[in-house]
Amino acid sequence: MLIAQLSDLHIGGARHEEALLSQAIAEINDAGPDLVVIAGDITDEGYPDQYAAARDKLRELRAARVIAVPGNHDSRHVGYLQFERTFGERDSTLRMEAADGTRLALVAVDSSKPDVDEGEVGREHYRWIQRGFAADADLRVFVCHHHLMPIPGTGRERNQVHDAGDVLALLRQAGVDLVLSGHRHVPYVWPVAGILLVQSGTVATRRTRAFTEPAYNLIWADSQTIAVELHIPGGGSRSMGRYPRDWPPELVGRSDDPLLAR
Repeated sequence: MLIAQLSDLHIGGARHEEALLSQAIAEINDAGPDLVVIAGDITDEGYPDQYAAARDKLRELRAARVIAVPGNHDSRHVGYLQFERTFGERDSTLRMEAADGTRLALVAVDSSKPDVDEGEVGREHYRWIQRGFAADADLRVFVCHHHLMPIPGTGRERNQVHDAGDVLALLRQAGVDLVLSGHRHVPYVWPVAGILLVQSGTVATRRTRAFTEPAYNLIWADSQTIAVELHIPGGGSRSMGRYPRDWPPELVGRSDDPLLAR
């Protein structure tokens, strides 16, 4: 299965460059992913005209399935309502099968809060997330905008998901393989407790930090490995590593985690 991951488009912002987004979309279409995940901050300020521009541009993506969640910028100025009008529900689940028969279960959660940069998944989502991953699947993917682990090269740590510890424990218990996030504008991969946490950079702006280029990710998953490849629009690619999928079977589907009693 091939997944394209992009985030932090910041359409309408002063440092957004439409040419970068056009180049990235063309490259993603050429790659032919089974799924495109847009991990938030699609707009810069959550205004209706920015959402309209984002909708029109993202229609150029030719993937059969596109999943998006809002980021903190999208939720500004009551923009979370504009997100719903433009892209649909802010929390969603997806089950699909790739051409090679790989069965995917995906849960996407809005981790943003109106008019603040901080993020939280929230206890009200925990059992819903568990149910979303309960059925059999070959690949389990969780999507939220905010990061669950600190990201190097982004300055002083801030705005991490407030309930990151509980969420990581919940995802580990659910047998999640892959977490896709954005927010910090620096691409990075953390392998943590059998889960691969994959951050995407800013795909279409010059709001960069230690990693100084706009970027998006292509992720290949099979029964043995997950491979992450970073792409700079119009500027080539590089590997972010190949990671074994070695989840101990006895940990998948456990029901004795004290977190679930909350």
